[in-house]
Amino acid sequence: MRKIIAAFGLLLSVSALPTAHAEALAVSENPSETTVTLPAKGEPQSTVLGRYGEPTKRHAAVGGGSPAQPPITRWDYAGFSVFFENSHVVDTVAPSTPAPLFNTDELSAASGS
Repeated sequence: MRKIIAAFGLLLSVSALPTAHAEALAVSENPSETTVTLPAKGEPQSTVLGRYGEPTKRHAAVGGGSPAQPPITRWDYAGFSVFFENSHVVDTVAPSTPAPLFNTDELSAASGS
């Protein structure tokens, strides 16, 4: 019986907590574009090396213990990083460039603007 009373008391204390809230983040309509064309998915390492030169840093491969987990390597350049699965590009990341936003009109409508 004490467990039931304790559980009920816990339930009441949780329901008395303040509700969560969110803030809207204003983002420019025209994000700045990079002046460098980034490597495309599927490009071999030799093409990336020929086009961009030697990376500032090559990271050791991670994974590769099984066919389901192939080795992933990363090369860092002056404004972006390239990720390879085996020897082909799987992703390119430019930290200073945010990903494009989609459905921004729905976000604006939801915030009451």
